[in-house]
Amino acid sequence: MTMTQEEIDALISGGLDTAEDTSQEQHPLDSDNEQSEVKFDSLDPKLELLLDLQLPVSIELGRTNMLIRDILRLGRGSVIEFDKLVSEPIDVLINGKKVAEGEVVVIDKHFGIRITTLITPSERLRAARS
Repeated sequence: MTMTQEEIDALISGGLDTAEDTSQEQHPLDSDNEQSEVKFDSLDPKLELLLDLQLPVSIELGRTNMLIRDILRLGRGSVIEFDKLVSEPIDVLINGKKVAEGEVVVIDKHFGIRITTLITPSERLRAARS
């Protein structure tokens, strides 16, 4: 099933309350490293269509601007400095929109992300419309 961004936005705005969320609904990880999953009691049937959509997930370590001449000089072993410090959280983007922040972890020989902060639903809706 393929939907345009406008169709997704229309489904979300029609099925969710867009009023400002006044509760502090950040879900920090507890000290036992247990994973918590968001559970919905019941969803609008229109929103259930969205559950099987696949969206690109990307992780942004940082950003920088470079001159083309510097980009052309890059080679094996070159180092590119980003605008973020090592101690700063990295951004988790879904479909190009920031939805969370986290920290890099290593699982066996693979990189992973431990989510530390979720963007509130009202902020996510606001970002999706812009």
